[in-house]
Amino acid sequence: MKFLAAPDYQSMSRRAANLISAQVILFPNSVLGLATGSTPLGIYRQLADWYDKGDIDFSAVRTVNLDEYCGLAPEQVQSYHYYMKSNFFSKINVDERNTNLPNGMAADLNEECRRYDAVIGGLGGIDLQILGIGHTGHIGFNEPGFAFDQTTHVVELNKKTIEANARFFNNISEVPRRAITMGLKAIMQAKKIVLVANGESKAEILERALFGPVVPEVPASILQMHPSVTVVADEAAFSRIRARHPETL
Repeated sequence: MKFLAAPDYQSMSRRAANLISAQVILFPNSVLGLATGSTPLGIYRQLADWYDKGDIDFSAVRTVNLDEYCGLAPEQVQSYHYYMKSNFFSKINVDERNTNLPNGMAADLNEECRRYDAVIGGLGGIDLQILGIGHTGHIGFNEPGFAFDQTTHVVELNKKTIEANARFFNNISEVPRRAITMGLKAIMQAKKIVLVANGESKAEILERALFGPVVPEVPASILQMHPSVTVVADEAAFSRIRARHPETL
């Protein structure tokens, strides 16, 4: 596991974007696993800026997203389809046919989970997966307590996750209670993983996930078992690790 510290959010975003751009430049048809939420926004802005300058070409890239809310149509502002299109896909030259997200409006959600696993398998798996980390230690929407070998599945969202995501909605009652998420099994099968975190509020869970016991109660702890994880975080998010494990930074 590699640790890359940055002084602030902008620098963290740039360092993570460097890893992704290197992947795409070296392997133009890479399969990128993409994440949503606040943390990756700076990464997507940086990559779009480099695309505008002619530094990177996404025309052959394939993408798979981690998750989507159940019950939100792609055109709804809070959906992850909308998030990806407005914050990244519309700003680069990726072929829309090469972008993949779970369908939260599917009539049969279990069948949709099977379909999505087949899509990932058909692409040959994920070359580089971007991850954030939730306050409960979740990655994607894999909440505490789920088995590490789970494939794409429907999850009942944790109360803390609902509260954390309420900022994207008019009020907490609008936050969907279920989501489709890529399972930890597919995430762990990615060839490379880039985990990003920022802010002091992530310091405790980041240290627990990366240096504590590997247990389903902290889903991100399974990353300790992956052969190629790079953790990119700002000083605030790394503060607890720096204090307790100074040899790593």
